[in-house]
Amino acid sequence: MFVTPDGERILIVDGHTHLWDGRPENWRNDYGRTFIDTFWGGHVGFTPADKRWTQEQFRYYGAEKAARDLFVDGYCDAAIMLPVDLRDFYKDGFNTTDQCSELKALCPDRIVLNGRIDPREGARGLARLEQDHDRFGFKGVKLYTGEWNGISRGYRLSDDFVRPYLEKCRELGITIIHVHKGPTTHPLDYDAFDVRDVDNVATSFPDLTFVVDHCGMPRIDDFCAVAGQEPNVYGGLALVTSFIRARPRHFKTMLIELLWGVGPDRLIFGSDYAITSPDWIIEAFMAFELDEEDTTEAGHALDLDAKRKILGLNAAKLYGLDADALLNLPPVDLPAAEASRHAAE
Repeated sequence: MFVTPDGERILIVDGHTHLWDGRPENWRNDYGRTFIDTFWGGHVGFTPADKRWTQEQFRYYGAEKAARDLFVDGYCDAAIMLPVDLRDFYKDGFNTTDQCSELKALCPDRIVLNGRIDPREGARGLARLEQDHDRFGFKGVKLYTGEWNGISRGYRLSDDFVRPYLEKCRELGITIIHVHKGPTTHPLDYDAFDVRDVDNVATSFPDLTFVVDHCGMPRIDDFCAVAGQEPNVYGGLALVTSFIRARPRHFKTMLIELLWGVGPDRLIFGSDYAITSPDWIIEAFMAFELDEEDTTEAGHALDLDAKRKILGLNAAKLYGLDADALLNLPPVDLPAAEASRHAAE
C-alpha cells in the first residue's frame, strides 16, 4: 500500500505485470533478441538512472525478484498478470501462463493470474483455454492481436474466428478481456494494434468487459472515441504512466484526454512490470497535480478520490477483490536467498 503524509492508506493494484524469459538460450531466432531489446530500450528511457537494472537481469529476473519489486518495494497490494506466448520468437514462450503461475504460487493472495488466447488456434486453442481455466480458474484473458502465428502477422477483433473464443469465455465465466492496443515492439506490425476494432466486440458482447491495455497509445483519441460510446471498455494505463518522469508534459496531455474521454472510473493503473517498476511511478503519480485550467479541460479533478480509483479501487471492483482484505494482508515473506540479496543491496 501507499501511505499519504496524512497517514491514509491507498490501495494499489498493478493492473499490468509479467514474468518473462528473454534470455538468449530461449531465443528461437533473432526476433527473440530484437523483441526483448525493444523492451530494454523502454526500460532505459523511462526508468530513473539510479533504478535501472542490468540488461542481463532485465532479460530474466524470476518470481522472487518480482515479488520483492511489486509487494515489498513497489507499494502494490495486488497485481494482475497478463501472459503472452510469442512462441514464434521464443522456444519455451516469452511470458506464458505457466511462467506467470510461479509468482501466483509464491504470492497466492496477491496475484490475479489471467490466461491468454489466440483465436487463430481454432479448436485446439479452445480446448487449451478450457484446460487452462480448469487448472487456474481465470477471471480474465489476454489477447495480443499483433502476435505472429506461422504465416499470420496479426489479426483484428472483428475477424470471424474471434467470436467463438469470446463466446467460450462467456460460457466459462471469464468476463474480463484484456487487449494489447498500444506501441508496437520489433518485429511486430504497427497496424496490428489499431484500437479501432474494439467497438465491434464491445457492442457484440456487452456482458464482457474489455480492458484496452496502453489505451491505444499513441492513438489515444481513437481509444477515447471507442470507450466514450462503449461503457464496457476500460483503459489500462500501462506505459501511459511511464511517461510521467521522462516526458511529463506528454503524460499530462494524455491524462487530460483520458479523463475527458473516459473518466476516472474506467482507468486502471499498470506499471507494465518489468519494463518499468511501480515504485517510482506511484510516487510521481501521487505527487502529480492538474491546475485549475487543466482540470477544466479534463472535465474531472485529479484529486485523491480519483487517484484512489485509478491506482486500485477500479481494478479491485472489476476483479471482485476485497480492498480491505488486501490492505490488511501480512507482509510478503521473501525466500531467504532473495531477502539476503535485498539486504546486501
